[in-house]
Amino acid sequence: MLQALINVFRIPELRNKILFTLGMLAVYRIGFWIPLPGVNQIELAKAFENAGEGTALAKIGQFITMFSGGNFSHSTIFGLGIMPYISASIIFQLLGTAVPRLKKMKEEGPTGQQKILEWQRYATIGLCLVQGTGWLQYMASQPNMVYSEWLSNPMWWVMCVVALTAGTVFLMWLGEQIDKFGIGNGVSMIIMAGILSQIPGALLTVVETSPIRTLAVTQFLLGAPGSDFRPTISWVGIIMLVIGFVVVVGGSVLMTVAQRRIPVQQAKHTRGRKVFGGQRSYLPLRINHSGVMPVVFASSLMIFPALIFTGLASAMASWDNSGGVVSFFRGTFDWLKNEFTNGHFPYMVGEVLMIYFFSYFWITVQFNPEEMAKQLRDHGSFIPGLRPGPRTAEYLDAVMHRITYVGATMLAVIAVLPMVVNKSLGVPYNVSQFLGGTGMLIVVSVVLDFIQRVEANLLMRNYAGFLGGEGSKGPRIQSSRGPAFS
Repeated sequence: MLQALINVFRIPELRNKILFTLGMLAVYRIGFWIPLPGVNQIELAKAFENAGEGTALAKIGQFITMFSGGNFSHSTIFGLGIMPYISASIIFQLLGTAVPRLKKMKEEGPTGQQKILEWQRYATIGLCLVQGTGWLQYMASQPNMVYSEWLSNPMWWVMCVVALTAGTVFLMWLGEQIDKFGIGNGVSMIIMAGILSQIPGALLTVVETSPIRTLAVTQFLLGAPGSDFRPTISWVGIIMLVIGFVVVVGGSVLMTVAQRRIPVQQAKHTRGRKVFGGQRSYLPLRINHSGVMPVVFASSLMIFPALIFTGLASAMASWDNSGGVVSFFRGTFDWLKNEFTNGHFPYMVGEVLMIYFFSYFWITVQFNPEEMAKQLRDHGSFIPGLRPGPRTAEYLDAVMHRITYVGATMLAVIAVLPMVVNKSLGVPYNVSQFLGGTGMLIVVSVVLDFIQRVEANLLMRNYAGFLGGEGSKGPRIQSSRGPAFS
């Protein structure tokens, strides 16, 4: 591993790509600390602090924080993060399978893809204007969150919406520059940087709520704890957190790279006295074909039940509260509002069901067994024991639905695990979220992709990769990492 890291910086082109990527990520983190004008950051932080971990406001903040980086309670020019661009990409990806014009443009190659990318950028700006206006309206509706001299000025609205939109557009441009001049996958790298930026805060929370706070080294750095200090996380809890983190990371890696290999036989062709073809290979079908998208969709949509029930409960409270039907519905909506928040059983059941739904929905949209069977037949290949054409497509569809059930189950376990740890062990959510959830899956996927890109550059120049052998330069370019994952 150490030799592979040394080899990375021996190659000027690869070294420049990595340094450029790190530089762009540093620019992103610096820009995150530029606040919006007119916003009382102290009152905004108090609003999120008083909201608690399980409320709808806290859930929205946690979800957007994952894609914007840092703490959403500090409203900055990068407050919307890269999420509008991701939303626009997902929308056009789904429309590409339903709208014939977009589907035809995708088949045109680079020219059509460039036109669709241009439309995605325009859609991103539109989403930024809508989301930025909604966020400003929320802050303006809260007392003392926006300074009155700014709130009464119409230009403040224009300035802040333009600043939020420009911040997202700049992040979009930053990701494209990383794709062009860096190591690649720029948008995912920006999201990963935002998620990893929360690790120091999580570690500090563990230190301040565990017996580590009483150690001499910790007291020298942070000062002695108060006389009323009572640790909420024991040494056993710390050990279980470390073991759980290692197990979850290993399981996430396994789920990301796991695949079902379908044997494929190439037909033999005789030309004169020579026989061509006849090779045997395999068709890899990923267990988690939909990636992290089902968890993203489920987490985003599970925000709305709490918001809806909160609004209905407030409406009932504003009516006559003398009893009867109004009091019954008010109590019902209050109960639903509390139960459909992070960590409660109805909330977890709803999220699991939505993860299963979106997992199957995503493969229905993205996976086309008829097209795959047609390509196998056109290339003279077939699955042993199956006739080319509709029978092959039916078999591929059945296999994909079966392995999707396994992938969706693993996604559901990883998504629910942080909430279970938070409620059962009393671990703060900003710590337990690193034991699973959307952020963990994104980090694992991006890190694996980064390692594969770097290793491909090393092997191309006759260096052993991260998973290779001695790591010395020479004619041997074989790696023990096994077959490439699709």
